[in-house]
Amino acid sequence: MWLDERESRVWRAHLALHRDLQAVLERRLTRDSGLSLADYALLVPLSESADGLVRARDLAAAVGWERSRLSHHLTRMESRGLITRETCPEDARGAMVRLTPHGRATITAAAPDHVATVRRTFLAPLTDADLTTLDDIYRRLSAALAEEE
Repeated sequence: MWLDERESRVWRAHLALHRDLQAVLERRLTRDSGLSLADYALLVPLSESADGLVRARDLAAAVGWERSRLSHHLTRMESRGLITRETCPEDARGAMVRLTPHGRATITAAAPDHVATVRRTFLAPLTDADLTTLDDIYRRLSAALAEEE
């Protein structure tokens, strides 16, 4: 019924690490670029798209958000000139999200410091063997979660 002592320790350590890492990344990213982690999460798939254009439902799926959360956040990003929204040419009910030149410049400027923070706070303390083990662990956990859906 309850987690045993080791299971509880590992689970709580995971929760604490996730919380603390998110806080550090959010603080640094906001301070250095004015972007939130949510902004960054949305700008990444847009910047990786050849034309900076992604269908809104695909963007929501990429970050694991519900449509309403995505819509509200895109409104804030649009007001800051990071993205624009367009009608989907194949489906008038669908929406496309386009990265603006300002949005591309913003993520391009933010990425080096953000990547350095990720490396320093998450990757650097680990050995190559640790990274291989974590890669395996995350793949197995993702597969187990996929079976739950």
